[in-house]
Amino acid sequence: DTCVFGIKFSATFPLPMASAALRSACSRGNVALSAVLERALSETWRVCTARQILFPGSCDCKPPLLLRQFSTAAEDTTRLSSSTKDDHEEEKKTAQRRDVAEIPIAEVLRAKHSYRWTEPVIHRNASVREAIQACIDGGLSGMMVIERESDGHSKVLGMTTSRDLLRIMSTGLKEGKTNDEVMGLRVGDFMTPISQVIYAKPEETVRECLQIMAKLGIKCLPVLNHGRIEGLITNRDISDYTMDARDRGGKKNYLRNVSERVGLSSHTSMAEPPPYLRGHLALEQTPLYMNLGIAELPHPFKTPDGVGMNRRDHGPQGYSEDADLSEDAYFVANVKLHDETGQTLRDFIYMGVADGVGSWREYGVDPRDFSHRLMGECENLLREASQKGKRLPEGQKFRRVISPAEVLAQAHERVKAENIIGSSTACVALFDGVRHQLHFSNLGDSGIIVLRHIDSDVAGSLKRDRVTPRIERKSDLRVAFVSQQQLKSFNHPYQLGWTGENLEDGESPSFKSAADSCTSSIHVRRGDIIIMATDGLYDNLDIDDITKIALQWEQGHGFIRGGDIVAREERWAMGSSMTGLSYEAIGTLADKLCEKARENSLDSSVDSPFAILAKENDIMWSGGMPDDCTILAIHVVGRAADDVVGRESG
Repeated sequence: DTCVFGIKFSATFPLPMASAALRSACSRGNVALSAVLERALSETWRVCTARQILFPGSCDCKPPLLLRQFSTAAEDTTRLSSSTKDDHEEEKKTAQRRDVAEIPIAEVLRAKHSYRWTEPVIHRNASVREAIQACIDGGLSGMMVIERESDGHSKVLGMTTSRDLLRIMSTGLKEGKTNDEVMGLRVGDFMTPISQVIYAKPEETVRECLQIMAKLGIKCLPVLNHGRIEGLITNRDISDYTMDARDRGGKKNYLRNVSERVGLSSHTSMAEPPPYLRGHLALEQTPLYMNLGIAELPHPFKTPDGVGMNRRDHGPQGYSEDADLSEDAYFVANVKLHDETGQTLRDFIYMGVADGVGSWREYGVDPRDFSHRLMGECENLLREASQKGKRLPEGQKFRRVISPAEVLAQAHERVKAENIIGSSTACVALFDGVRHQLHFSNLGDSGIIVLRHIDSDVAGSLKRDRVTPRIERKSDLRVAFVSQQQLKSFNHPYQLGWTGENLEDGESPSFKSAADSCTSSIHVRRGDIIIMATDGLYDNLDIDDITKIALQWEQGHGFIRGGDIVAREERWAMGSSMTGLSYEAIGTLADKLCEKARENSLDSSVDSPFAILAKENDIMWSGGMPDDCTILAIHVVGRAADDVVGRESG
């Protein structure tokens, strides 16, 4: 016997016949369950009677009786399957979302435009007030900044986002401008220049675009097709594409998504900070300080007469150790400037590195001149700004803290005014100990990394060390930040430069301005290790190797023992800052990194990061990359180096 819908059929009953009849009835359209069953049973009754096949039970059993039996069993089955139907729908939607990741972004853009077309543009002379109104009226997260040409066409000059508009207002209010003055500022003066706009290609997939937006921290992605911006894509546009209108509206969706989670009680309050953050939050009430170590080495094959391509060219003499031969340069300036209010003088520490471009040697130009002068002018500007009443040549006076990008731009103009030929990459940073911030602007392939102890339980599963078992790990020192580098192509970094005359836009693909630099801010914490260096370090030492050397330095001097972060914070709470020891030892970290970078640069048996990247770009290169190397190693501490108590605690 076989059971179908809870009814037993004898072995002689042709189940395929009944099943086929039921499927046939269902395929005729949206028919009620009882109607479907009635038709199916009537058809089955007719066929079976003609063939003298008995229904289960008695041959006198009529369709109405069978209908009641089938209906009762089928309704139970329908209720049972209704819950699984929702599950199947969710699984189907999940599968569709996975498929969406491989859809070209151009298809998402077309769907967006078919629903609503709003031209995402604003004129360069438009005010902040007009830009805000355009964002609200058009539901825009970003707009391309344009200029109307005489022929009626629009020339794209840059891009601005709602986040940029908030930043403009914040900056203006901090500078003491009135509300009307802030709202009247021109968008074109604060836009992201076109040379810095990150874009997507129509054939790139949703997955690729989401990855770009996440990695670069951008919320709007213009889609560029044959030199024309076809539109802007945001995370919301992609989300809208994945959902049907029925997924948003209707009674069912309100009950499922809104009704049980809308409205907060009048007794709602904010949770206390998690235990692992309380120690850091307590420390944030006090200023931070930094101890700095500097190390520099020239290209190992460099002499006063030039640079050898290899050991044979260099000759029998030892490797070069004279830092004066290096095309790298750096500066450090501890200055007093007015804060944002313009009322209080505070200590700020600026620092920077620059890497002169060696190919100028082929034109009879010393590559050291430009980079060394650039860093020298950065320091001069800051020293002048810190002197009360000191005025710039244009009659302006630095009355407040100066951004790294502004320092770099002013220094570049001074170097050009002195007609110093050459070019270099550059990275300038500002350490603000009161606000626990490191602000920087980086142009080219120098850069900054921040190392921080973060416990595995706090870091999350995606950031845990999966190579070494936790029981075997001695520390949780992690890479908290890596600055973005900028290159035209492999081994062709962006540069600040001067040829003796002004170049037209696009005439030199390598030369950029300080406005094109990658500018950002990092929140720093006590105990952080910050490395600012030229490419001589990053081309020869992997970041994981840099982290290992930094950990060895920490453990060797007792700044952290056995990876015990809690014990270190307890020591801080007791007043033992070890600032004095840090001040004396930080130079050894810079030295160790510089020496290891040189060692790897001369090792032809192991591919360096430079060699690995070269092969990824179809360039044959093995081993290291001999080069100048300059490193500024920073240890963030809780007391000043000249604090007697801090030295005694060490």
